Amino acid sequence: MPEAPTIDGANTTWLLVSTALVLLMTPGLALFYGGLNRAKGVLNMMMMSFSAIGLVSVLWWFYGFSIAFGSDVNGFWGDPGAYLGTKTFLAETDLWGATAENPSGIGVPLYVFMAFQMVFAVITVALISGAISDRAKFGGWLLFAFGWATLVYFPVAHWVWGGGIIGGDIHALDFAGGTAVHINAGAAALALVLVLGKRLGWPREGMKPHNIPLVALGAGLLWFGWFGFNAGSELTVDSVAGLAFINTQLATAAAVLGWIAVEWIKDGKPTVVGASSGAIAGLVAITPACGFVAPWAAVLLGIVAGAVCALAISLKYKLGYDDSLDVVGVHFVGGWIGSLWLGLFATNSVNAAITDVVGASDGLFYGGGVTQLGRQALAGLIVTVWSFGVAWVLAFVIEKTIGFRVSAEAEVDGIDIAEHAESGYDLSTAGGGSGGAFAMAGIGTPAPGTAAKPAAEDEPAAPVNEKVAG
Repeated sequence: MPEAPTIDGANTTWLLVSTALVLLMTPGLALFYGGLNRAKGVLNMMMMSFSAIGLVSVLWWFYGFSIAFGSDVNGFWGDPGAYLGTKTFLAETDLWGATAENPSGIGVPLYVFMAFQMVFAVITVALISGAISDRAKFGGWLLFAFGWATLVYFPVAHWVWGGGIIGGDIHALDFAGGTAVHINAGAAALALVLVLGKRLGWPREGMKPHNIPLVALGAGLLWFGWFGFNAGSELTVDSVAGLAFINTQLATAAAVLGWIAVEWIKDGKPTVVGASSGAIAGLVAITPACGFVAPWAAVLLGIVAGAVCALAISLKYKLGYDDSLDVVGVHFVGGWIGSLWLGLFATNSVNAAITDVVGASDGLFYGGGVTQLGRQALAGLIVTVWSFGVAWVLAFVIEKTIGFRVSAEAEVDGIDIAEHAESGYDLSTAGGGSGGAFAMAGIGTPAPGTAAKPAAEDEPAAPVNEKVAG
């Protein structure tokens, strides 16, 4: 006879901590994106991330969790009424994964698992916003976020993790979100930039990061929170959680090296923005693979992801799409690299769940042939097509109805003022003097007793470098 339902304190504590870590990633993303953006749009950029926390959390509680993790209906969505927000789940039997044979499941209360998956939904939506900085109406963004979360993220989470077509039928692997989060968000970002068009002046004008220390701080918070994202996705405290943890660190560290090596060779100088972007590329790429590959494969993955993503961000100049903060070049490309990596290096020797739970196969280099590689490619293709298609239609409809893009005047004057009636920095003059805060700090002012050097009108302007803060 099965024992009575019992909460596992270790598993529950770890998942609560992981949930808080993943939630911290969205404010970290706001800082990362905000620093990369121009000063006149930093608040709008950050507001899109913070609004995702508010909107998506409520949607997830009300019906999103049911669609993603309710009992499978047809391979495409779960039972919408299974965990509807009008219900409560506080009984001792309301443990995630509980069955008649195992009434304790993994020993984690249902609400803890719901909250953990909630913060995944939040950051996936927020990731998209970086592609459309400086030109999207805030109301249009909220409407898009509502529609895309409902029609894309919630069903795709079911496809990948809830027993739907990708995990249950195709048997593709995705430990923590390479397909469901990064390929998904990257495809949507590409659709949005195609509908909204380029920023005024791009690529002729340099639109460089306005605050590089903010970029580094945001990247650091993302790196810190990502341990909850990846290691927390094991859901239990065991050796696989430890594997996911160390692989996350190794791949990210290697990707920093890979990115700055390419940057050093290509541009002559390694940069803080490059190192920060390399870290994000490594985190993205290891996400689907962290619990399914050996550490040596994680290091190799990081080097490849850092180098390839460093090269991929230049595609927007060649192909002519204005992906403001390189969501496509880092998240879409990095997500694909990590997902396909599983078809090469996934191995049951580090995680027996590959075969026992998911029904997948070893990767090519572990004797599994090309079967798993094909599954990974098919899963990525399905998510890419669905996410891109729905995002494009949503953006097009919003643009043709309430309007999605701000006016040219608002874009030139600054989207922060136009959309939020506030600005990130007060550069007004103090006490009637000139130069404002910079002058008070002695920045850009001549030393006492010296005259300011007049600008040389005939001196040619230096070429714009978008990596240097202005």
